[in-house]
Amino acid sequence: MAIEIKAPTFPESVADGTVATWHKKPGDAVKRDELIVDIETDKVVMEVLAEADGVLAEIVKNEGDTVLSGELLGRLGAAGAAVAAPAAAPAAAAPAASADDAILSPAARKIAEEGGIDPNSIVGTGKGGRVTKEDAVAAVAAKKAAPAPAAKPAAPAADAPLFASGDRVEKRVPMTRLRAKVAERLVEAQSTMAQLTTFNEVDMTEVMALRSKYKDLFEKTHNGVRLGFMSFFVKAAVEALKRLPAVNASIDGNDIVYHGYQDIGVAVSSDRGLVVPVLRNAELMSLAEIESGIATFGKKAREGKLSIEEMTGGTFTITNGGTFGSMMSTPIVNPPQAAILGMHNIIQRPMAINGQVVIRPMMYLALSYDHRLIDGKEAVTFLVTIKNLLEDPARLLLDI
Repeated sequence: MAIEIKAPTFPESVADGTVATWHKKPGDAVKRDELIVDIETDKVVMEVLAEADGVLAEIVKNEGDTVLSGELLGRLGAAGAAVAAPAAAPAAAAPAASADDAILSPAARKIAEEGGIDPNSIVGTGKGGRVTKEDAVAAVAAKKAAPAPAAKPAAPAADAPLFASGDRVEKRVPMTRLRAKVAERLVEAQSTMAQLTTFNEVDMTEVMALRSKYKDLFEKTHNGVRLGFMSFFVKAAVEALKRLPAVNASIDGNDIVYHGYQDIGVAVSSDRGLVVPVLRNAELMSLAEIESGIATFGKKAREGKLSIEEMTGGTFTITNGGTFGSMMSTPIVNPPQAAILGMHNIIQRPMAINGQVVIRPMMYLALSYDHRLIDGKEAVTFLVTIKNLLEDPARLLLDI
């Protein structure tokens, strides 16, 4: 009995999906729990696994087709079951000989065939127009003497660059659902929010010194978890959000929803684009737990294993363009959140400290916010709080 292969049950926030890749074709043997097909949504790629051993008997939804939650994708037959194949077209009857077909001797036909000549194209000089052996030999010789047609350009190798120097070629590919959703949300944020960005800079000297001093002991103590900069920023953001709850709020219709927890989204780069998994209750997490969570998210993002639940929600987002060398940017708020913090590259710059010019590792910070909910004073105060906490990280431990 055939087993139906169905799309996963999508959360309420996901309307539908697209068949991304079939990893099996009809007739292929399938093992239980083996990956059969990937379904791409606007958030993640969901894997559909085989429920039992068998043979892929039928594909109902092809790659690129839109599917709804629980919709039939294909059928799995029992192991050894025959796979239904499309009915073969009836064999074409051999064409009857035409009156115009050339009359030629067996020797002439053989010479023509070996020389790649259509026997009907040879003018016969024999009796009654019969094509003789000499006629076939002459036709083959004439073909060899004719100039060869210009060769067509060779097709580029699979690993050749898409655009060669001087080429004016174009490549059109469909936008992935993730990219399309990101585009939709960015346009939505720009058109529905009164979005502004405020900037500041932070001296990373103390954080870098603390990290340099304790990174080896930290990694040894916490079973290989590495100490990075992001955990300090998450901790600082949590504290700033507690002090300025409007930055941690969201607008729902005519209401303002103030969240009594800090779920911090951390932007992570993947082959499919930028994704934002969420650290739940970040206010309860240690530096080691934050770093471990971010490392896990990064690994899952690269492998396409992030779940929808891991990327749903969030009350505030942090994005780090500095990992790609960005010195300054204006990040776009991720609705329905009210703000997003942008980190940037750390640059050694001359700074005036106590009347002296010294070289310090400086980072520009950017806070984009929804001015409908957050006043300029609150936005600036929030960013200054982040700056103060990072320039004196003992404040994070002493809660001051």
